[in-house]
Amino acid sequence: MSARATATSPAEDPGKNTERSRVARITPRASILGFVVFVAAIFAVAPARAYLEQRAQRNQLANEVSQLEQQNADLQQQLDRLHDPAELERLARECLGMVDPGQIAFVPVPHGRAPTPPSCD
Repeated sequence: MSARATATSPAEDPGKNTERSRVARITPRASILGFVVFVAAIFAVAPARAYLEQRAQRNQLANEVSQLEQQNADLQQQLDRLHDPAELERLARECLGMVDPGQIAFVPVPHGRAPTPPSCD
């Protein structure tokens, strides 16, 4: 006998047919569970995206706050220096060209050009 003749068809063997139908068949309970998981996943995407965007925005704002705090500290130091009489006198002499009474101010003039004012930032 040939191998073809000894093989049985699926219609003849009821045990294999039911086993194959169990694997391929999805029960209503499993399909409902799959649908619920799918819907929950869809509804979880929007809050997750909003959370990630808000976390990135929070990190950006925290960096901005630290930069502004550093800038504020620098400005406070500059303000403290401006309250010092020696610093005010230095700025008046260098930037405004002021001198004490009885002193003579000299302004160096480059050859062929106008004098350049000092930078007083």
